[in-house]
Amino acid sequence: MIKTLLIIEDEKLLGSELSRHYRQMGWEVILTTTLNEAKELLMSKAIEPLLILSDMNLPDGNALDFMEKMKKQVSIAEWLFLTGYGSVPDSVRALRLGAYDFLEKPCDLDRLDLLITSATRSAGMRRRVIDQTKQGHRRYSPEAFVGHSSQAHAVRQLLGKLTQVPFSALIIGGETGTGKGLIARILHYGGSRAAQPMIEVNCAALPRELLESELFGHEAGAFTGATGRHRGLLEQADGGTLFMDELGEMPLELQAKLLKVIEDHKVRRLGSEKEIGVDVQIIAASNRDLESMAQAGTFRADLYHRLNVFRVNLPPLREAVDDLDELVPLFVAEYNAKAGRHVKNISSEAWQQLKAHDWRGNVRELRNVIERCVLFADGAEFPVQWLQLGKPAENLVTVDTTHLHLPLDGSMALDDMDKYIIKTALDRADNNLMAAARALGTTRETLRYRVKKYQLNGIDV
Repeated sequence: MIKTLLIIEDEKLLGSELSRHYRQMGWEVILTTTLNEAKELLMSKAIEPLLILSDMNLPDGNALDFMEKMKKQVSIAEWLFLTGYGSVPDSVRALRLGAYDFLEKPCDLDRLDLLITSATRSAGMRRRVIDQTKQGHRRYSPEAFVGHSSQAHAVRQLLGKLTQVPFSALIIGGETGTGKGLIARILHYGGSRAAQPMIEVNCAALPRELLESELFGHEAGAFTGATGRHRGLLEQADGGTLFMDELGEMPLELQAKLLKVIEDHKVRRLGSEKEIGVDVQIIAASNRDLESMAQAGTFRADLYHRLNVFRVNLPPLREAVDDLDELVPLFVAEYNAKAGRHVKNISSEAWQQLKAHDWRGNVRELRNVIERCVLFADGAEFPVQWLQLGKPAENLVTVDTTHLHLPLDGSMALDDMDKYIIKTALDRADNNLMAAARALGTTRETLRYRVKKYQLNGIDV
């Protein structure tokens, strides 16, 4: 491992002596006399020092201010400071910002050597952790979006560009099961925030009150049951990414609060008077058309336009059937490894059925089908009898006077089931909302919300 030491010192004699000393100890030493020179080296030349040894006050500024600005760009390096006139506030601030230590001039060289040795161990450990993390995240490169169709190629091309730019917000669109979660991980782990946290939340899985607390956090006593302070997901994702799945299900009043956080880069916990600065990259996903919802007034137009800096639209599998050639062997290999199976041969009959199916559940449905077949396989042959693809999803719904029978093989998305059940109940009740609500065992208000959500036109709400 190459050990690079960046020295920022405007006293030429001291700078030269320190450079000579640490070169003799095996360091690659880079000496600068100003903060601007150091910034140029760190940003434009992209050097990666293990340690930065800096004077506190330099001709063009204060080194603590410089450290605060550069800390995220130089995440591996440990910082040590030298000063001719130390003060308690400076030393406290240096340690608060994460400096390794703070020494007054003239400093004893033996003591400085001990600190350099100790800081080297700390920085080396940090570098190993970051390198291991990067290795683990390489599986989330744009190539992780598998397929050789023109649609898959276009998505990979866009992802390659997006991972190279520091975008603030982005929307992923596409049907349920097309891989929106995978795309979010590719964008985070393939980008500049990979070493920072990625936090995920499904906005449809939490009721309004809990979602507000989870996102924004709360102070003790903010509401009944709030016995302690809770850092919200926006705080937890500071420096990294917040992936908000099913954003179209978020209540309008929370959308307004989210917009304010995105605009101001500040979040306020429930029950608090203090705002906390946050730097969060927002990735929003929805299987619903947020643009149409914004036009209809069921989603805030200002939030939609703020999030829609970039947009990634994922194709349904039925429009990219060629991708089965890569996806099927990939999933077979995955479940072979997990279950200790040895499926290798996929017959032409199996391929014919796979490519003729309409894949209403998209890649998620495909994964479930392949898992079932591999687990039930007796040898190297892919068992066609366990495909059980049957008829298209719309023909799998059967109805009698008191029951509905819906497919549970992944071919019909949950929202589609929900919409079909509500539409059937309304049809039977002659579009009487109260009668349909009674039949479904819910309230008129809840059913009204669902009717608006699924845009069931012609219903008097």
